[in-house]
Amino acid sequence: MEKKIDRRTFLSYLGTGAAALATASAGLGLLEGKASAASKTADHLFGFKTNRVSGYFEPIEPSNEDQLLLPKGYKYDVIANFDDVINTAGDKFGTGSDYNAFFPIDGSNSRGLLATNHEYTHQFLHGEIKDGKMSAQQLKNELYYQGMSVTEVFQDKDGVWKLDKTSKYARRINGFTTFELTGPAKGSSAVGGVSSVQGTFANCSGGVTLWNTVLSCEENFTETATAANLPLTHYGWVIEIDPFDGSFLRKHTALGRFSHENTAMGLAKDGRIVVYMGDDKKDACVYKFVSNGKFDAAKGRANSSLLADGTLYVANLKKGEWVAITIDAVTKAIGKEGFKTPTGLKGTVEELKARFKSQGDVVTNCHEAALILGGTPTDRPEDIEVSPFDNTVFICHTNNDLHGNIHGHITRIFEKDNDLGSKAFDFEIFAAGGRQSGFSSPDNLAFDSNGSLWVVTDISSSSLNQGIYTTFKNNGLFVIPTSGPNKGTAMQFASGPRECEMTGPFFAPDERTLFLSIQHPGENTTDLNNPTSLWPHRKGDKIPRCGVVAITGFKLG
Repeated sequence: MEKKIDRRTFLSYLGTGAAALATASAGLGLLEGKASAASKTADHLFGFKTNRVSGYFEPIEPSNEDQLLLPKGYKYDVIANFDDVINTAGDKFGTGSDYNAFFPIDGSNSRGLLATNHEYTHQFLHGEIKDGKMSAQQLKNELYYQGMSVTEVFQDKDGVWKLDKTSKYARRINGFTTFELTGPAKGSSAVGGVSSVQGTFANCSGGVTLWNTVLSCEENFTETATAANLPLTHYGWVIEIDPFDGSFLRKHTALGRFSHENTAMGLAKDGRIVVYMGDDKKDACVYKFVSNGKFDAAKGRANSSLLADGTLYVANLKKGEWVAITIDAVTKAIGKEGFKTPTGLKGTVEELKARFKSQGDVVTNCHEAALILGGTPTDRPEDIEVSPFDNTVFICHTNNDLHGNIHGHITRIFEKDNDLGSKAFDFEIFAAGGRQSGFSSPDNLAFDSNGSLWVVTDISSSSLNQGIYTTFKNNGLFVIPTSGPNKGTAMQFASGPRECEMTGPFFAPDERTLFLSIQHPGENTTDLNNPTSLWPHRKGDKIPRCGVVAITGFKLG
């Protein structure tokens, strides 16, 4: 019997393998609110020991209003916006707010630390840049306002989320902060022989570790590093911070250097740490790192050393294989008779041999090494999440107009034997963007403990409300239940202000609060006296301000 596909049906492009057919018929039955003992992940997004989000909401329609719109019964509190003071030292909240991670204080769901990434600066900070060159003050701002903010947030007696500016933990981590390098590039010629570097910036998404620290990802770092005359090889890494300890600052070179979007951490069956990562650019690859040592919960933060010693792999989607990215493999590949430089990679054989002399060179030039070894170029792999319900791995491929993938899709990887440490996998196109699904350009992902998938979109500001993107209107936040009466249907939960992305969705442990960033409202403004957005609509304010909100109204049962 032919069944008409509703335009909001998200799960419209399921694969045809046995696992996919089982999923299609069972409605992702494995994703029903209980994590497998064999699928330990960094599951701080999920309230497994609490009630589950239930009742959901009446979906909203797409909108092009300059507002953050939510379903009936929900509200949001603005916690912090660009340039807000966050502590008694006078530190300011950064720009380009992105990833969020909430850490309860003393087990509280209504008071904790919020770690927020700051991806890039904007015209409302710098004003006019004369002759394309920043002034000394503009350059200082460029480095200061990127990176990360750690803030202390709380919910008052009236249920309103606020910033605690007296917090002893609140601080900025930015382009002036010193980081220790770990892993194979530390002290290598690839990074100029140094063991520590200045600053972090271009911090996009991230992840939480099994030992309660934050991994933050440096993505499009070239422009800032060049403007500040800083070595390019000191950026493009995964950094690690401890929200409760300002002295703990590391860059893990074993995880590779590329345009990192986020990290997703889990455990292999034998107890080794596994970290999945995407390289957010067109024709870039998907990676995972597997530690040599095993996770020991009793060691706490000392487990961080596992991220300095292990094997980095790239996905070969055609073969369903994870290919180890090592100096031996790269040297062997380049040395083969008839070797040809892969498409998308520059350099003669002799130039490539000179570029790759050590494992430090390999991780520093990770994208090039991956292509040499047969890594599959994909369509902007952004956020990756490991389902704690069935150990499958979800990857947002946002889009790639070079290959006609205009609206993007979500890939779902099935590791062999359900083992995150496996070297073989199968996959399916779990969901495709377009008119049939009601969304375009999926970006960040999160699960709730019902197994529902929360997805934000990233249609570029220059394309919003134009041409084939008109029907989607402003970027949105969608929820896709995986069981129950609305199984498989993408429902729009939020619509963002004009020209913004909504990024970094992160639930408090009890799932009564969802933290969310509003990034670059009014991004296309050319006349600073007439911005295209004024969100959050502060009285008397003449510019838009990116920031973080706390959404409440969730009914639990």
